[in-house]
Amino acid sequence: MAVAEKIDSGLQLIFENGVNPETGEVMLKRKSFNNVKTTATPDQLFAIANVLVPLQQKTLHSIQQSDDLLITES
Repeated sequence: MAVAEKIDSGLQLIFENGVNPETGEVMLKRKSFNNVKTTATPDQLFAIANVLVPLQQKTLHSIQQSDDLLITES
């Protein structure tokens, strides 16, 4: 049986970056923060994002977390 161990985590803030004049769709820009503690909870990441967002000029679109997992045989 395989097991997965979280080895790295990251936080991405997705901002609106204008409108595509050809399609009318909102263009997005991503700011990434790597080496986030793998034990950070969604509430903690949300709190950090709310501290960082006012420092930005663009409007926040979404907050994402990415995890890297090491998969091994148990």
